[in-house]
Amino acid sequence: MAKRKLWKPGLANAFSSARAVVASTLGRVPKKIAFCGSALVAASVGWALEPKQRQAVTLPSGIEVYLQEMLWDRPGEGLAYRFRFVSPEFVDDGAALENIQADLEYLCERFALPRVSNDVGPTPSQIIVSLADRPSEFGVFDENVAQVFEAYRVENNSCVWEAF
Repeated sequence: MAKRKLWKPGLANAFSSARAVVASTLGRVPKKIAFCGSALVAASVGWALEPKQRQAVTLPSGIEVYLQEMLWDRPGEGLAYRFRFVSPEFVDDGAALENIQADLEYLCERFALPRVSNDVGPTPSQIIVSLADRPSEFGVFDENVAQVFEAYRVENNSCVWEAF
């Protein structure tokens, strides 16, 4: 039985880029970087830090959010970065949809985009920003978590909203 080769040509650039983005986000690269099949995942980048070390971001709506984690992968359509934010102040009651959209766009433009610029590697085809009222495991549904997310493509050094 032949051993399966985990490292594929072309992923070295994605790994280097991802390490650079993590370093620019946290000021260092955490020890827990995992390689999972064809996806690179940063394990709990934000919440692995002590609360005093987390960088609060104040949104246009006035709530403070914290980076829970940053994930990256190469889906069929190219490199994608996911920035997952958490704030106990966040309430998804549907009443202030415009505020939520403005907050997510702000996080893409002011937080995510500077961290994935061409200075650290290839430009991603997509940036996904999510905001939740509490930490949750990525990809696992939890009916007790209020969460919203939007996807953006990077165009002319700006975040352009993409409808799902």
